[in-house]
Amino acid sequence: MGIPGSGLAKGLAVTLRTMTRKSVTAQYPDVQPDLAPRTRGVIGLFEENCTVCMLCARECPDWCIYIDSHKETVPPAAPGGRERSRNVLDRFAIDFALCMYCGICIEVCPFDALFWSPEFEYAETDIHELTHERDRLREWMWTVPEPPALDPAAEEPKEIAAARKAADKLAAQQAAEAQQAAEAQQQAQDTKEEGT
Repeated sequence: MGIPGSGLAKGLAVTLRTMTRKSVTAQYPDVQPDLAPRTRGVIGLFEENCTVCMLCARECPDWCIYIDSHKETVPPAAPGGRERSRNVLDRFAIDFALCMYCGICIEVCPFDALFWSPEFEYAETDIHELTHERDRLREWMWTVPEPPALDPAAEEPKEIAAARKAADKLAAQQAAEAQQAAEAQQQAQDTKEEGT
């Protein structure tokens, strides 16, 4: 057991130490905070990349993404081809009153249609206005920062390394075939000259 009142004395000592220091309160509305580069503010939608695959809505743990679409028939690209059907986005909305900002929707999007924007000032007086439709989500897209530059000392991605290896192998194979063809042509020419 310690001395009675030692905890109170330690607490008062901390209070006295901090009372003499200058406060570092940032006056928020007047002074904007310095945000981290990967700040999760609001989600922006790049509508042109959305194929209505519904992965984001299915994977969302809060079910706060609402997507509506319809199918359209696309005429054939070439004569004699067949018509194709594609999904057309009618509605894409995110209810930020429900969203927990986990980022799963952004991670699972295979076509890079969703992005984090650092904007965080979108409070509303009515909770119904926190459901952002696709035009408002599109506006947030313009505040998305550029991705950071790649580290020049980083290891090359496996996909690029495999593609480069396959391209080098194909180039070596084509060079060997060209060398064999040149040798065969030279041999045929030598045989022709010997015959004359």
